[in-house]
Amino acid sequence: MSRRNLLNRTSRLRTRVSAILALAIIALLAAPTSTASAADYAPITGAGSSWSSNAVDQWRRNVQQYGMKVDFASTGSTDGRNQFKAGTVDYAVSETPYGLKDNGVVDTPPSRGYAYMPLVAGGTAFMYNLKAGGKAITNLRLSGDVVTKIFTGVITRWDDAAIKADNPGLALPKRQIVPVVRSDGSGSTAQFTLWMSKQHQKTWDSYCKKAGRSTPCGLTSNFPVVNGKGFVAQPNSQGVSGYVAQKANEGTITYVEYSYALKTGYPVAKVLNESGYYVEPTASNVAVGLLGAKINTDKGSSQYLTQNLDGVYNSKDNRTYPLSSYSYIIVPTQVQGIFTKDKGTTLAAFANYFLCEGQQQAEVLGYSPLPINLVQAGLDQVKKIPGAVTKTVDIKKCNNPTFSKSGKNTLAANAPQPDACDKKGVTQCSKGTGGAKADTPTTNKPADTATDAPGAGADSAGGGTTDSSTDGGTTDPGTGAVVVGVSPGATTGNGTAGADIDGPVTCDADTGECTSVAAIPVEAPAAAGWGTMQSLITGVIVVVLLLIFGPPLVIAAARKGNR
Repeated sequence: MSRRNLLNRTSRLRTRVSAILALAIIALLAAPTSTASAADYAPITGAGSSWSSNAVDQWRRNVQQYGMKVDFASTGSTDGRNQFKAGTVDYAVSETPYGLKDNGVVDTPPSRGYAYMPLVAGGTAFMYNLKAGGKAITNLRLSGDVVTKIFTGVITRWDDAAIKADNPGLALPKRQIVPVVRSDGSGSTAQFTLWMSKQHQKTWDSYCKKAGRSTPCGLTSNFPVVNGKGFVAQPNSQGVSGYVAQKANEGTITYVEYSYALKTGYPVAKVLNESGYYVEPTASNVAVGLLGAKINTDKGSSQYLTQNLDGVYNSKDNRTYPLSSYSYIIVPTQVQGIFTKDKGTTLAAFANYFLCEGQQQAEVLGYSPLPINLVQAGLDQVKKIPGAVTKTVDIKKCNNPTFSKSGKNTLAANAPQPDACDKKGVTQCSKGTGGAKADTPTTNKPADTATDAPGAGADSAGGGTTDSSTDGGTTDPGTGAVVVGVSPGATTGNGTAGADIDGPVTCDADTGECTSVAAIPVEAPAAAGWGTMQSLITGVIVVVLLLIFGPPLVIAAARKGNR
């Protein structure tokens, strides 16, 4: 072989090897950035709360990049708890724990080992569809007494005197009220009826008697419907919000997580709190409200980390949304039935994700991020899951907007004061609520300016300090419970406001998927094992070695053949 032919062959070989190397690099760049592949994580399934499902669905889409397949059926809290008890799912999501009495029947806990873990906070909102003069009303206000009377059939028309008293700046239509309630067992119903039973017991018990329930009625996961009251029942949060969001269904109102009003573009009623202000369930107002909640801190109790909301209902902070709460994910603590250690590895990794990075997205999804003490408690619960990879999450890097170095809840401390026109009286704000974009002019034309009320905490600019009525984190001397949202003596947290989540966020009305939902990435736990990424890296190394050492070997072999 001539030297010229040898050089041509060598050149063609280099070209081919270079092409192979380029393709390998392209494949490497196109591959997921995680060190885990789909083969590393066993798929897991869950069921339960539709109140929480907008957050859960977004998070499980997010973790696909790490190779996790997390399925979730939004079937309602009651069904989720029942499926977990029966062992047909790996985890459940619920607003209420096991062991509560509902219509005289105790919801018995499962025989398998389990634990509660805080999932996400939010406000149960009153989404409605109402027009006057052909234009949507987007700034409705309702007191707790009026809300209760609407959902017990006492108040049946929108132009009722009691609703007019809440809305001095609106011309209300002469239209029948159509309450839309849940037809399935739900945590939303349980939270709403618990609030009515605690704050408006007489009205609620009177309605329960008409429905054939024993009294005192207390909470129930299944809303009792009395024939002839004109109620409409729909399954799941998607069902009730979807019904109200139909243009033809004017006059309807439902109770649903705030997220659904944002997704559908409909308003929610501002609810009167104990300090005399009408407020909506924004992330900040929910964070303030939960400062009044108490959690069970007895680690030996089966109710560990469950919540008592009496202090939320009666909070005197001007900014409190009175129907604020948080939901739980129920996780197994022992291998049994369909649940394996491999599934536990996936579930623990998913939990580490939503407790830290996922909370950054809570506000744009219509929820409120968990405070630092609940995040820390949740991370401790992760360790109880069989198969959990031992991992210490640096909570300082979570970038949760509630965290601060002092342990105070930054989101709550910096929450703006309500506008002066939101105070109960003769004025009314015109600004639209929830997902409604348009304002509704009011007859009194109030000035929509923020004010500071004495002893109310942070000022409207967000730079004030909270007073003792909303801050602290000390142990309640009567119950031994710790106030939610404050971490006593905490020194962790970086005090940042988390991700820049002020950009446009679009959510598909059918699938619920949100785009442009930003979050600062944090380290996601990768399961051990050999995956696609490792194979690609090894392949690239081999190709590089061939490119370096292959041509000289070919030349040497060719020369030997010419001898």
